[in-house]
Amino acid sequence: MLPSITKRIAGLFITGTDTGIGKTIVTAAIGAYFARRGLRVAVSKPLASGCPRMREGLVSEDAEFLAAACDCRFALNVICPQCFAEPLAPAVAAERAGETIDWEGIERSWRQMSGAADLMLIEGVGGLLVPLDHQHTVLDLARATGYPVLIVARPGLGTINHCLLTIAALRAADLPIAGVVINAYPAEAADVAEETNPRMIERFGQVPVLCLVPRAAEPLRPQLTPDIHAAIETVDWSAIVGR
Repeated sequence: MLPSITKRIAGLFITGTDTGIGKTIVTAAIGAYFARRGLRVAVSKPLASGCPRMREGLVSEDAEFLAAACDCRFALNVICPQCFAEPLAPAVAAERAGETIDWEGIERSWRQMSGAADLMLIEGVGGLLVPLDHQHTVLDLARATGYPVLIVARPGLGTINHCLLTIAALRAADLPIAGVVINAYPAEAADVAEETNPRMIERFGQVPVLCLVPRAAEPLRPQLTPDIHAAIETVDWSAIVGR
């Protein structure tokens, strides 16, 4: 059975139009936004694949980054209770590892964090229709949280289609959409598609493009730079999560 958040606190579910889209950077920056305002931020990456094996076992590097950025003091196995070694969809990675998804463990982690935090940010895996097990996708996980969903998208050609498909899936599931954040935006060298995509997404998707997060200087080494913080600061995230 899918997990639920038993103690209701404010929150946001972050999904992407694809894998490698920058969900973790955006989630971390939003978490840092709240942490700077004195709020206790719980960050959750309930499932992760492509995790390296450390002395403690499999560890999600995204979870480590989120914890540091948001000043989240929970243990990494609480922030990310389900890790897989192979960089595959969780349903495939779990099957190949001879495991099943520990939904009860994910619910325990949410219960622990929501009892000692002011708000929760939950980052999904890949896009909405990534299979988590034989019955459930990321969309089902988003529905189980009850939180509004933020869509993280890339800036370039093709992103209109990806965004509109994601928006359509969320609307078909009757899930609230917080808006779209376009990540890795090349502000100084945007081409015509990159310049026009945000307003096309707003026009055809009928959702706001909340901000354009600039491209990281070193994309292979995630870091929150002042220009990323500045982009996130243009949005009233407190109103979006209900704080």
